[in-house]
Amino acid sequence: MSQQSQEQYQFISAILTKHIGAGANIDDLQFFYGGNFNLAVRVKTGISEYFIKWTQGEHQGLFEAEAKNLQLIQKTGTINVPSVLGVGTLDEKEYLMMDCIQSAEKSTHYWSDFGGKLAHLHQQHAAKGHGLDYDNYLGAAKQENTWQADGVQFFIQNRLKKQVDTAIYNRKISAEMEEKFNGLYEKLPQLIPNESSALLHGDLWSGNAMVNAQGEITLVDPCCYFGLREAELAFTTMFGGFPTEFYEAYHRTFPIEKDFHQRIPLYNLYPLMVHVNLFGEGYLPAVTKILSSY
Repeated sequence: MSQQSQEQYQFISAILTKHIGAGANIDDLQFFYGGNFNLAVRVKTGISEYFIKWTQGEHQGLFEAEAKNLQLIQKTGTINVPSVLGVGTLDEKEYLMMDCIQSAEKSTHYWSDFGGKLAHLHQQHAAKGHGLDYDNYLGAAKQENTWQADGVQFFIQNRLKKQVDTAIYNRKISAEMEEKFNGLYEKLPQLIPNESSALLHGDLWSGNAMVNAQGEITLVDPCCYFGLREAELAFTTMFGGFPTEFYEAYHRTFPIEKDFHQRIPLYNLYPLMVHVNLFGEGYLPAVTKILSSY
């Protein structure tokens, strides 16, 4: 075993000892790279299997916020998420330890069940309005969740404007594009419905939708907030979308206003601008195309 591997083994063993007690012998390790973290591992012991991920000192508070997100969704009883077993800092690395999802084939009703359960999640509202009591991360992008009574203004100020300001500061977009966004801000209250807040997963795409041992949905990697639910449904279309039965089941449970498909590009300006700031200007043509329509 290399020195690096030995250090990782000791690090993982220390986390297991802290949260499930001494004597949990590690039978197998499977490492994963990428995503919202620097490193993650699936750990098999004589007791059970666990999933642990950790940072290398960056994005302070990322996993503390993610643990809160998972617990927030879990408390609603609407849709499955992994249980949080531990979160903390060890050797200057922030970590999150969870139950490991045992996967199976999708059930025949997987997508309709998923759509209905997401609709029930979105029926959870916040008296404070739109936002959350803490900030979190969409990928590696800080997501500010300061409460606002108005959902459209929350979307403008806490989502679009934050990303546009970051892009301007880092010279990733032009002043001309910023002006186009400023013009759009004035029009948005007439373009998207200002609904009551809904509890959102916040990063809902196929990579964060897992199949559990019962063949049903378990969501991972949430970056929750109370916001406009259409923004979440629009996000699901970013990387190919979900089958029709998912959206039909959602609509049966919690109907959305007509002409939603026309509003999808407006909501997806937020994740597109996050991608501009994290990954570069390759996402700008899509942003330009959307802005040109308004």
